[in-house]
Amino acid sequence: MSRPAPVILSFRRTFALLILLVVLPSAGLSGFGVVAIINERAAVEKRLEAAWRGTLADLSAEVPRALTRGRLEPRDNGRLAFLLPDDQELSDPDGTFRVENGVVRTQDPQLAESLAALVPEAASLPTVPTVFSLATGNRAVLVAAERQGASVRGVRLSSVALDALLAEKAQGRATSEPVRFTLLPVPRDTSSDGGLVNRLMSEVAQARQNALGPPVLAERVLSAPLQDFRLVVLPTGEDPVASASTRNRAVYGVLLGLFYLTLTFGVAYTGRVLYREARLSRMKTDFVSLVSHELRTPLTSIRMFIETLALGRLKDPAQTQEVLDLLTRETERLSDLIERVLDWARIESGRKVYQREALPVANVVDSAVAAFRAQRLGDGMELTVQVDDGLPPVEMDRVAVAGALLNLLQNAYKYSGPTNRRIALRARRDGRHVNLSVEDNGVGIARKDRKRIFERFYRVDNLLTRKTEGSGLGLAISKRIVEAHGGRITVQSEPGQGSRFTIQLPVGRA
Repeated sequence: MSRPAPVILSFRRTFALLILLVVLPSAGLSGFGVVAIINERAAVEKRLEAAWRGTLADLSAEVPRALTRGRLEPRDNGRLAFLLPDDQELSDPDGTFRVENGVVRTQDPQLAESLAALVPEAASLPTVPTVFSLATGNRAVLVAAERQGASVRGVRLSSVALDALLAEKAQGRATSEPVRFTLLPVPRDTSSDGGLVNRLMSEVAQARQNALGPPVLAERVLSAPLQDFRLVVLPTGEDPVASASTRNRAVYGVLLGLFYLTLTFGVAYTGRVLYREARLSRMKTDFVSLVSHELRTPLTSIRMFIETLALGRLKDPAQTQEVLDLLTRETERLSDLIERVLDWARIESGRKVYQREALPVANVVDSAVAAFRAQRLGDGMELTVQVDDGLPPVEMDRVAVAGALLNLLQNAYKYSGPTNRRIALRARRDGRHVNLSVEDNGVGIARKDRKRIFERFYRVDNLLTRKTEGSGLGLAISKRIVEAHGGRITVQSEPGQGSRFTIQLPVGRA
């Protein structure tokens, strides 16, 4: 029982599998990249925050320590100043206050509102200058105060002076971006203090502050007694988060574009190669079938003629000679087919060696015509040969070029129809080239087939070619031979009007 032939993936299935295995993963990669871009700002912010964490930790310890060494000194007009040991003033000129007998005295109403929380605890304040924070609603202030008996005197610290102190402390620390350090109040959730309107207003105010305010690169909440403030890092130039995000997105976009460009080119090229290989595979299959048929026909004839002679069925010497002539013709046909296949194999493998020498064109033409007439001896055809006088010699391999010309003559004979065959061979000069043209009055070649007739194993599909023997290698071999001599081969043809094949060889050295 015969086993079924194995199923081989067709070109369409192979290409569809290629698309499935390449395009779908690339689409997933693109989707992952889009998600990464969306979440990229948060990732950059975390990276920058991690980079500034150590610096913020150092500054959050150094600044409170420096503030503990400050002192309060009176100035003119009853104003107080908070000075560091190096006489650097940190106080606000209009922020002096005094708490006495439960009453807050200051020129700033907002400061007075914040100091209201200090009144009940005034008696517990130390008698040395102490810096601490006070928060009321969404406002927070830093003050330096000391107790003098039953009263408390103090001053509000200046945010500008504190920023200068932070800049001084941050000097010497390497920074990858231009930034500044400052103290900002800790945002507090006040939505629970009112109804829905208050909560909405609070959220709107917070969103407005985040949108209009500078982007915070990193922050750290200070410990008590400065717990109402946070030490933050703000950019002084372009937002490094936005810059890094934009740069990364641009790089990702370029890489993604190059990836898809390469992918498109690779898929297109692979599809083209697969299609070409599939077509070549079909051609090879047709070629094997064709060669098998072409080999079987002469072998069957040879076997039949040998059996006829061996059985002694032919008594007439004339019939015996006719059978011997047929045996010779079939043997030559078989030898020619095998030699053509072997010749193509040598050309494909690069083992074909050409013995070039300067030869008269007429000699090569005569060799090809003599071989052609010997093969078609007695056949009814009209062959005209015209070689112009004064043609220069051409450096070429006599056997190879004559074989290429013979292939053209054989094709002209095969496809000129069964009767009234007319073949014209002409050699003439065309500038720096010599043209050898073979013209017939056959069926002609359609436009769609003209570009492919020089491909290996390709045969024009029509009724005449299906009835005509051939391997599909003759024109491909001729083209390779002519190109090896630095020339080219062309065809001019129209259906029903015959064909003209022209071999163009350069004059002088090839």
